[in-house]
Amino acid sequence: MNMAIRVFFLLLTLFSSTYLTLCIYEDQVGHMDWHQQYIGKVKHAVFHTQKAARKRVVVSTEENVVASLDLRRGEIFWRHVLGPKDVIDAIDIALGKYVITLSSGGTILRAWNLPDGQMIWESTLSGSTPSKSILSIPTNLKIGKDNVVFVYGGGCLYAVASIDGEVVWKNELTSEGGDIQQLIYPEGTDIIYAVGLVALAQFDAYQINVKTGGLLKHSSMVFPAGFSGDLSFLTSGIAVALDSTGSVLVAVDFQDGAISFHQTHVSELGSYFSGPAVMLPTKLPGMFALEINKSTVFIKATNDGKLEVLDTFGHSTAVSESLYLSEGQQAFGIIQQGDGKIILTIKLGNDWTSNLLQETIQMDYQRGIAQKVFINTYVRTDRSNGFRALIVNEDHSLLLVQQGDIVWSREDGLASITDVMASELPVEKDGVSVAKVEHNLFEWLKGHFLKLKGTLMIATPDDVAAIQRMRLRSSEKSKMTRDHNGFRKLLIVLTRAGKLFALHTGDGRIVWSLLLDSLRKSETCQNPRGLSLHQWQDPHHHVLDEDPSVLVVGRCDHSTDSPGVLSIVDTYTGQERSHMGPTHSITRVIPLPFTDSVEQRLHLLLDVNQQARLYPRTNEALDIFQRELGNIYWYSADVDEGILKGHAVQNNCILEIADSYCFHTRDLWSIVLPLESEKIIATATRNSIEVVHTQAKVMSDQEVIYKYISKNLLFFATVAPKAVGPIGSVTPEESWLVVYVIDTVTGRILHRMTHHGSQGPVRAVFSENWVVYHYFNLKAHRYEMSVIEIYDQSRLDNKDILKLLLGKHNLTSPITAYSRPEVITKSQSYFFTHSLKTLAVTSTAKGITSKQLLLGTIGDQVLALDKRFLDPRRTINPTQAEKEEGIIPLTDSLPIIPQSYVTHALKVEGLKGIATVPAKLESTTLVFAYGVDLFFTRLAPSRTYDSLTEDFSYALLLITIVALVIAIFVTWIWSERKELQEKWR
Repeated sequence: MNMAIRVFFLLLTLFSSTYLTLCIYEDQVGHMDWHQQYIGKVKHAVFHTQKAARKRVVVSTEENVVASLDLRRGEIFWRHVLGPKDVIDAIDIALGKYVITLSSGGTILRAWNLPDGQMIWESTLSGSTPSKSILSIPTNLKIGKDNVVFVYGGGCLYAVASIDGEVVWKNELTSEGGDIQQLIYPEGTDIIYAVGLVALAQFDAYQINVKTGGLLKHSSMVFPAGFSGDLSFLTSGIAVALDSTGSVLVAVDFQDGAISFHQTHVSELGSYFSGPAVMLPTKLPGMFALEINKSTVFIKATNDGKLEVLDTFGHSTAVSESLYLSEGQQAFGIIQQGDGKIILTIKLGNDWTSNLLQETIQMDYQRGIAQKVFINTYVRTDRSNGFRALIVNEDHSLLLVQQGDIVWSREDGLASITDVMASELPVEKDGVSVAKVEHNLFEWLKGHFLKLKGTLMIATPDDVAAIQRMRLRSSEKSKMTRDHNGFRKLLIVLTRAGKLFALHTGDGRIVWSLLLDSLRKSETCQNPRGLSLHQWQDPHHHVLDEDPSVLVVGRCDHSTDSPGVLSIVDTYTGQERSHMGPTHSITRVIPLPFTDSVEQRLHLLLDVNQQARLYPRTNEALDIFQRELGNIYWYSADVDEGILKGHAVQNNCILEIADSYCFHTRDLWSIVLPLESEKIIATATRNSIEVVHTQAKVMSDQEVIYKYISKNLLFFATVAPKAVGPIGSVTPEESWLVVYVIDTVTGRILHRMTHHGSQGPVRAVFSENWVVYHYFNLKAHRYEMSVIEIYDQSRLDNKDILKLLLGKHNLTSPITAYSRPEVITKSQSYFFTHSLKTLAVTSTAKGITSKQLLLGTIGDQVLALDKRFLDPRRTINPTQAEKEEGIIPLTDSLPIIPQSYVTHALKVEGLKGIATVPAKLESTTLVFAYGVDLFFTRLAPSRTYDSLTEDFSYALLLITIVALVIAIFVTWIWSERKELQEKWR
């Protein structure tokens, strides 16, 4: 029997030793996470389709991304995110191998290697005055031995060598407040023309020697009526502009340095043209375009200098720049919008009557109208010219169209997410998913054929990708129903384009998308923008009868007093249930902790006049709200004036039209900060739906302290007015950082602390009874992170277990926010090596699991830091009891463990925010990081103590048990035989 026990423990040790490693291996990355790369809305595009190279298109976007895309599939060859302040002004290709980008208001010029995107050189152009930025790359122009690039920026004109970025010459042109709008270089000459306007009233033309940069001639003439905007150039010597009223076309002839104006009234072009016109930014040979009465009008100049209308199109028209063809011909493309389709027309610049190409392409309505188009040509097998078009849509998506079909599409609107929230998936009914997926016989056979090719190792890369997609669709994590652990959810995201996407957490695929009509440009809402998402209906008791829905809040302009718009969208189907607006202004949305009988959540919307309006507008919601009227408080912060105020609801509004859902508000308290010494730079509050497991905290000496938990706490930070600028703009003696924790019901300051010699920016997160904030210490020349924990002193006598069992304690006594709280605070500061973009904290279903801070670093990665490292009770030599409690010995710096990077070796370029969603499994939280890229993963801050891992081998466990049983049985027989033999001796 002793032998059996030894064998049992030997096998147990052998099998258990195979599970000691808990790190993530390279082949496990992507099992619980996904990463998607985007570029944003395209502004400029340049095609590169030489036969000897891979066909690609180089683009720049509104997210300040320069990227090279594969024309075959739309995949990213390479890309660079330049940063939020390094706005790209223009791009082009030089010498057939360099991508030239001009950014930061014409002050930074870079050259990138076209095949791999490596930066070749960078030049800083220091202009004297802010101005428009222009990049011009002439073909085959050399100054000495260098091919040059002409750049206008900062009021100066530069000639820059395209090989090494050296400035060949510089000429300051606009010292009197003017601005150059076009650089013109007639081939075969030694003169470059710089043409522009001064104060929209004077036309200036400069003639400059391309070899030396010397000014040859400067001509100017004042137009008394003034100009309304930019110039449009018909030829190298004639420009057209509108006067200040938009009703007169002014043709400017500046050939040979002599300037003359020729005026034509817009109404003379046609009797049906009335009202002011707008010049469209087109670059077409010998013609220009106007927008009149919601129509696009194309006009050309005849040989005798007169203007003639060529054609008129509807308002939804996009026009490409001209494309040079063989034999000096130029073509351009026009996109017209139809019902569920677009019409692409390619015309020759000198022949409007005939079309080189006209195609009709079916278009998804959810993409909106086409806003930009870029065209490129290729040679067909019959030696004729074929055309492809790159189309940028209203929802910021990107399409490549060729031969009447959409070759590929990219949902680059996801690079500009403004808000995100999570929604549950449908429940499974009788073993059948609510979201049914249809599979036909052909798809089934195709799938098995692909799997067979993969098994025989004859699958192509396309086949391998198709097999991978099939495995993802059929895997457990990609189902369209809820799972037991709550890992499968929908991420509802709102983009800057006003489009909603539902992303599946299993693989990141788009389940549905919706371009909201309420957030599209209209006569009543000229510049709409989405603000935020809020849970409108989250049914639990009616889960089989009602679908969850989300409230989308928007605004018709950037100003706070502009009208607001509201939409309610079903999160299962993506259908818009209802919408409202334009309506009253919306400055803030306050979700209330009350629901009606159909589980719709109540919301309070505040307008610019501090009037509160209740939604949903039902009698039941109004009754609930009036019952809880005395328990609703909020705060407002005026950063410019340095004033914080507390508010509550007073009575119904007095309006011309009675509205029982509108309420006046009243001020409860105010805190006025001295503007000469403090300026608010950051605020943070607790998540209103955060779950706290217990208020009590057991100390190492078995004492119990109680967390001060209140949803009405506000953290805010102020700095000295001089220290509002970038780091290092002030000395340590001139800068200080002051942090406050206040109660928003009474305005009482619970904690105040000053960090002398410190500066922002400040990133902060508030959770349970603690707040962590990040800032820069000018004295130490390092970043710091500080923690503040708040505890309730009034409950220190609640330590008698007998009283707790009998209920004779004051834990259940009513608590009022107006009573002065007896609180104590503990704080500590630590050095930290990274600058942060954002800061978040993990959240779980019951709040039992330990917290982790999620740090969005300046390197666009997400780092998980255990909250125990930011425990203010850390000491240099903790006692044995404190070690058992989990207190870590005190160090001056916070550690950065490479294995703690949530994003592994990946980057979330342009990181903007981190959202955490609790799963049903208490140990696990879902993390979603978004920026230009998207990243999703699952975290277990205290490890998966309540479940087995997904890769746990049940077969190996069964084999182990069977082997142990057999080993025990065999050794028992051996032992019996041995005992029997000893008895016969």
